Amino acid sequence: MARSTRPFEQFFAYRRYFTSLAMAPRGDRVAYVTDASGQFNLWIQPWEGGWPSQRTAFEEQSVREIAWSPVEDRIIFLADRHGDEFWQIYSLELDGGWPRQLTNAPEVRHEFGGVVFTPDGRHIVYSANERDPAHADTILMDLATGERRVLVEGSDAWGQIYPAAWSPDGRRLACMAFRGNTEQSLLIHDLASGSTRPTFPPGEPATVWPMAWTADGQGILLLTDHDREFMGLALHRPDGPPGNLEWLETPPWDVEAVELSRDGRVAAWVVNENGVSRLFVRRLAAGALDGEAWRAAPVVEVPMPEAGVIAALALSADGRRAVLLINRSRRPAEVYTVELAEVGPSRQIAPPRQVTDGFIGAIPEEELVVPEPVSYVTWDGRGISGWLYRPREASPEHRVPVVLSIHGGPEAQERPTYSAFYQLLLHRGIGIFAPNIRGSTGYGRTFQRLIYRDWGGGELKDLGEAARFLRSLDWVDPDRIGVFGGSFGGFATLSCISRLPEYWAAAVDIVGPSNLITFAQSVPPTWRDFMAEWVGDPERDAELLRERSPITYVDQIRAPLLVIQGAKDPRVHRNESEQMVARLRELGREVEYLLFEDEGHGFTKRANNLKAFRAAAEFFERKLLGPGAGPG
Repeated sequence: MARSTRPFEQFFAYRRYFTSLAMAPRGDRVAYVTDASGQFNLWIQPWEGGWPSQRTAFEEQSVREIAWSPVEDRIIFLADRHGDEFWQIYSLELDGGWPRQLTNAPEVRHEFGGVVFTPDGRHIVYSANERDPAHADTILMDLATGERRVLVEGSDAWGQIYPAAWSPDGRRLACMAFRGNTEQSLLIHDLASGSTRPTFPPGEPATVWPMAWTADGQGILLLTDHDREFMGLALHRPDGPPGNLEWLETPPWDVEAVELSRDGRVAAWVVNENGVSRLFVRRLAAGALDGEAWRAAPVVEVPMPEAGVIAALALSADGRRAVLLINRSRRPAEVYTVELAEVGPSRQIAPPRQVTDGFIGAIPEEELVVPEPVSYVTWDGRGISGWLYRPREASPEHRVPVVLSIHGGPEAQERPTYSAFYQLLLHRGIGIFAPNIRGSTGYGRTFQRLIYRDWGGGELKDLGEAARFLRSLDWVDPDRIGVFGGSFGGFATLSCISRLPEYWAAAVDIVGPSNLITFAQSVPPTWRDFMAEWVGDPERDAELLRERSPITYVDQIRAPLLVIQGAKDPRVHRNESEQMVARLRELGREVEYLLFEDEGHGFTKRANNLKAFRAAAEFFERKLLGPGAGPG
């Protein structure tokens, strides 16, 4: 019997979730952000499942980060307009309330850190670059009066300041000073004296994420790679000797999240093992927390429904319940809840229970493709990991086209999550290879930093090796390889077709920089402190940036190209796409351009997301499956 052909809409018929979760103080309800209404809005649902309630009705704004008050039915959240990333702060009283805007500064970025409410729920803390557009301060707001005061100022020395954790008595605030993706430090602000002091790390730069203050007020749980390749979980005592650190969990992979219940009795943490999430829980004894007490506490691994990614995690105040956002390769992200009360000497726990059902397309899982973890050796002898999706009909007798998909970031990671775009192309007979080239996270600090000041350098050679790896597979048609990516992945896509033109039959670039000089000049002000180290200085390094820019090699492009751009994009200005499109049209090359006037760096509106990916899918189908498909 012939296989049915499923329409585009069925693969994309699912609810997208933003990666932010919150729980009511009693643990009886969960809050999340989803685009079920066509736009990202706030929804609330009973912890055990049941009918969800939509609590905002935005059409032009998109809800982002959310936080539930520790003492009352109030949620504080961020929202921006048309993806412009000038997030404003809103308050919603759940007892019949309507969102109330707390900030109204359209040219200011308001951001949350690891904590929002003070322990008594009377104030919130956030970051904003209102005082100095180039630096974010940490600010305290009185919810009753609206009065605001700056606690810690951002500066050239400290970078951007983000609130991270309150001491249990609310007298001290742990903040993260952000100077770059691999360079942060811990600051302690004393509210009574108004003083701020750095406490960690000493010496060499490190990645440092302050996560939670222990219940006794003596220590702070940190995620850090200080003196390590991978992120570990450690305990730091801010009143102890300078730079003191006691390691609690040091797996040979990144610990990427940790939550400590408000009573300090339950800790849950997530380990990213080659892209797959593993969740562990310890029930701690009352009293001071140290390494000995940590290791003495019962530990259990929470069984996952299938290999996938925990995109968000939250605990109830007493640590008896958790809510998770889990994404798998054959199931879009859904909200799950898990009962943690039985964590103890028996070391058994029931699997998480799915409480949302957002996959309206309902394609049977057996029809969807699970990626295979693969690796290849690149030009300098390093191993490059990736995920290979093979269409079911592919074989040496039936060779198929493949799209090389390049993730954004570049400090991010391709992981086994549901991609409607991937599964649609696979259903049409097009394979996908998604590598984690140098600069990706998840493979150690050294590997991540290889991209610094080397955009268009070593990683482009990795992508050339990826193309040769695909050509070596006996089920791949070497003349029908496409390339695709967004943001940094869009830059890499443009680099591939302009500097390695011999490999590609088609390309799709979404919001990718084409000119590193103009890109570095136009990024948001709060990025400018680290652009010189990350990409390069547009004046001092102009020669390097010009040499690495795809626009420099535009005359070498042979592959047909589709460019997709958001007009409101604050990270990659529309000029990055438009200068590339203009030059290609001048040269008479095949290029299509799709501009969204009401979007930024990605797609907040469901209708726009569908239009963009429909265009990309149809483009690859025409160029890789149609008559005469092959390199230009």
